[in-house]
Amino acid sequence: MLDDIELDALYYVDDSGIHGKGLYARVAIKKGEYMGTYDGPEGVEHGSHVLWVEEEDGEWIGRNGQNILRYLNHHKKPHAEFDGFDLYALKNIREGEELTIDYGEEPDPEDCD
Repeated sequence: MLDDIELDALYYVDDSGIHGKGLYARVAIKKGEYMGTYDGPEGVEHGSHVLWVEEEDGEWIGRNGQNILRYLNHHKKPHAEFDGFDLYALKNIREGEELTIDYGEEPDPEDCD
């Protein structure tokens, strides 16, 4: 997992044309490259920075993002995607590009503990 200093060397936060603040690449990133881990305490209810991941047993686990990755905005043609809480590039990303993910569908609240 990359720490906050390593993440800050790769990304910065700025105003977004998509929504509020967004996450931008400081450096070029290659397709398939590991980009960091969404880190923070367990999230127990929906919130603006809670990322929900479905585990193999069908249980949903949430994390309330506390690192810079919480500024990823939604786009239907995303630059990156999560595998669990680890983020990977779906395509080559140029320096200065806003980084996006597809938020997908929200989990059923009854499936979340």
